[in-house]
Amino acid sequence: MFQNHTISFIGAGNMGEAMIKGILVNELFEPDQILASDPRPTRRRELTERYGIRTTDDNRIATREASILVLSIKPQVLPKVMNEINLDLDPNALVISIIAGARISMMTKGLRHAAIVRSMPNTPGQFGEGMTVWTSTPHVTDEQRIQAQRVLQALGKEIWMDDEHYLDMATALSGTGPAYVFMFIESLVDAGVHLGFARHVAEELVLQTLEGSVKVVRELNRHPATLRNMVTSPGGTSASAIYELDKGGFRTILSKAVFAAYRRSVDLGESSESTFTEELS
Repeated sequence: MFQNHTISFIGAGNMGEAMIKGILVNELFEPDQILASDPRPTRRRELTERYGIRTTDDNRIATREASILVLSIKPQVLPKVMNEINLDLDPNALVISIIAGARISMMTKGLRHAAIVRSMPNTPGQFGEGMTVWTSTPHVTDEQRIQAQRVLQALGKEIWMDDEHYLDMATALSGTGPAYVFMFIESLVDAGVHLGFARHVAEELVLQTLEGSVKVVRELNRHPATLRNMVTSPGGTSASAIYELDKGGFRTILSKAVFAAYRRSVDLGESSESTFTEELS
């Protein structure tokens, strides 16, 4: 599928490196088919030594060679980079963006290019356990959609959606989701320490409990409420704990947090698009 293709990365930070690693582990590309552009000499050396890929400090070179171009830079530098590379992009190339808040309409204008995939990965993708939600323009061919799917699977699981507005929802749920989970882990561990456990013991209890609980949900394929009822005996410890969680508004505050993240994602997208439009004027 990827014979005679070159995949180039504009930006080689954590998520860019995670994709490079996953691509090589899954044997989608050979190292010499991968070209990463980064301004830092130490970073370029590190990537070459670690993965055997080619690197450059010139975004235009990376763009010219690419049949698949991955944009993995910070949102604030995207307008500058698009203005730099848009004349070097092959009209038949596929562009995959993993940039938070970067809307397709903005990238289409800035790159003067139509075949664009916008995706929202999350940080577990660094270990091949991520969740990526993505969408594509009508100009992305069937073959390119399959290629994009294979590349994004290098980060873990992926889901294609037919409308871009789902990307803001995904940002709030799965993109920001690890932060909620980390905070939940932190709170449970602190509760264990408060009870009297050594911190390392509390951490092991909490982490294994979370990993095991996720496996139960996946393996039994039942609604979480059904599983919760299975472990909640009348008048028991779980019932007492859940009563306090409900009284404290656990579900409500979590729902409000997710919606706040969603609204912020929408606002950031609108703001960045407005700024870019002003720069073009």
